[in-house]
Amino acid sequence: MEATGTDEVDKLKTKFISAWNNMKYSWVLKTKTYFSRNSPVLLLGKCYHFKYEDENKLLPARSGCTIEDHVIAGNVEEFRKDFISRIWLTYREEFPQIEGSALTTDCGWGCTLRTGQMLLAQGLILHFLGRAWTWPDALNIENSDSESWTSNTVKKFTASFEASLSGERELKTPAVSQKETIRRYSDDHEMRNEIYHRKIISWFGDSPLALFGLHKLIEYGKKSGKKAGDWYGPAVVAHILRKAVEEARHPDLQGITIYVAQDCTVYSSDVIDKQCTSMASDNTDDKAVIILIPVRLGGERTNTDYLDFVKGILSLEYCVGIIGGKPKQSYYFAGFQDDSLIYMDPHYCQSFVDVSIKDFPLEMLKISSKEKYPLFTFVNGHSRDYDFTSTTTNEEDLFSEDEKKRLKRFSTEEFVLL
Repeated sequence: MEATGTDEVDKLKTKFISAWNNMKYSWVLKTKTYFSRNSPVLLLGKCYHFKYEDENKLLPARSGCTIEDHVIAGNVEEFRKDFISRIWLTYREEFPQIEGSALTTDCGWGCTLRTGQMLLAQGLILHFLGRAWTWPDALNIENSDSESWTSNTVKKFTASFEASLSGERELKTPAVSQKETIRRYSDDHEMRNEIYHRKIISWFGDSPLALFGLHKLIEYGKKSGKKAGDWYGPAVVAHILRKAVEEARHPDLQGITIYVAQDCTVYSSDVIDKQCTSMASDNTDDKAVIILIPVRLGGERTNTDYLDFVKGILSLEYCVGIIGGKPKQSYYFAGFQDDSLIYMDPHYCQSFVDVSIKDFPLEMLKISSKEKYPLFTFVNGHSRDYDFTSTTTNEEDLFSEDEKKRLKRFSTEEFVLL
C-alpha cells in the first residue's frame, strides 16, 4: 500500500510539473527585429544578400561573403525557405514515460539534448539530402505575420550571445500527409528526398524505439552518471550522440560515425580510422564522419573575442551548427548577420508527436587576444602517437575514465562546435 501511495504522489507531482511547464514554456514573446539589407546573412555555409531580391546575382567578396571570389546571393524568400527547412526540436510534454522515472516531459532540463538532436539532424540532412536541399512545403505556412517578410521588412530570429529571443512559434509548418506529398512529386529524386526527410525526423521521435529520441539518449547518459531530469552539458551530449550513432542498427546509418575531439585537438588519422571502421559498403559516398569539438568560449560570459571564429565556423559549407549558450540554457546556432547570431530555441513546450504513425504531421518540427590563439587544432597522425596518457579512449564504454575526468573540466557555458 505504501508503494502504491508513493506512485500516486509521483504521478500527481508529474502532472503538476507538466501543467507548470506548459504555462511557463508555452507562452512565447513575439518580438520583431529586422535584418539589415546592406549586410550578407550566412546560414550554415550559405550566403544570402537581401539587397538583391529580384534575382540571384554574383556578389564580390567585399560584400562580406568570402567563399572563394564570388558568392551566389539568395533573396529573402530563399533564405526563409532554407531556415524553415531546418529541423526544430523543442521541449515536449505528454510523451511516453521515461523508464526509471515518472517524467513525461523534458521541460526545464532537456534543452541541451534537444540542441544536440538538432545538430545531429542537420548532419544527417547534409549527408542524405545535401546542403542545397530545402523542404518543398517550407513556405506553405499559416502565418498571420507573413507581411513582415516583405521586401522592406524581414522577420528574423537572432540573438547576441547573452540575449534570448523567442519567435520560433511562428515557424510552425503545416501537417502534410505522406500520401499528399507523394502525389505532388512527379520526380523520383524529389520523392526519394522527402522519404529520407520524414525518415530522419522519425529517428528523433519522443519514443523509446526512436534511434536518437530523448528516451534513447537518456539511456546512454546513464553510463555517465546522468539521469532523466538532470541538465546535460554540451560535452556530455557530444559523447552521448557518439554512442547513439555507434549503436544504431539501421542500415542507412551504418556508414556514419561521430568523432569527439579530445582536449580541443582533432587527430586526422583517428578521424580516418573512424571512417574506415564504419560498417558501410565500400562506396565512400555512403560514409561520413561527424566531428564534434567541445570547447569553452569564456568564463562567466562568452568572450566576444571568439565571435569572429564562431562566424568563420558557421560560414563553412559542411558546418552543422553550434550548440551551447548561457549556463543551463542551450541554443542551436546556425548562422549570423554582422555580429548577431541566428539560432533556434528549444525552450518552448509543444505537444508530443507520435512518429510511429505512417502519416505523422511535420508541423512544429521546423527553426580573443590580438594574437588569435586557436580554439582547437588539427594534427596529423593518431592521438597515441603523441604519448598523451590523458587521451586514451576505451571505445567499449560510453566514457573512459580519462574522458570522465576531462568532462569535469568543462563548465556549463561550453559550446560544441563542428
